[in-house]
Amino acid sequence: MDFYDMVARRRSHRKYAKGEIEPEQVQTILRAALLSPTSRNNQQWQFVVTDDPMTLDKLSDAKEQGAAFVRNASFAVAVLGNPTLNDCWVEDGSIAAYAMQLQAEELGLASCWVQIRGRRLSDGTKSSDVVRGILDIPEEQEVLCLIAFGNKLNSLPPHDDNSLKWENVHPDKF
Repeated sequence: MDFYDMVARRRSHRKYAKGEIEPEQVQTILRAALLSPTSRNNQQWQFVVTDDPMTLDKLSDAKEQGAAFVRNASFAVAVLGNPTLNDCWVEDGSIAAYAMQLQAEELGLASCWVQIRGRRLSDGTKSSDVVRGILDIPEEQEVLCLIAFGNKLNSLPPHDDNSLKWENVHPDKF
């Protein structure tokens, strides 16, 4: 699969088939994160990986909407950064998260991003605090997102070139 095909085929999967994911596949996905570029090559991101069903179930309630599918994932990775050490922690973490998703696609696995930064529960509790408590994350680390991974339950069609928003591309000037 060439790069363009992989990018076009990468879709957000929120339903997963039963079955184990090989430890080597998990390591390959994490290697992709660790190889991702960072601002000034500071590599300040951190990753917490869990495949514990009880932990995944708790993480699925970390935000009001959009995380329930985590409970059925094979594993999830929390992407973290320390804003006091890295003013580009969001960008660096986003690149690492996407690298993991592309690697999962290349391995034939499903993935989906769960936004945590800036989200809250209905009572006002920050979703990042919920994840921090579940995963014992130190206070200085901020939670950007969770990436859920699993076996593909179904095959989604690749993105279609006709749906690309070329009107958002501005040659020379806006």
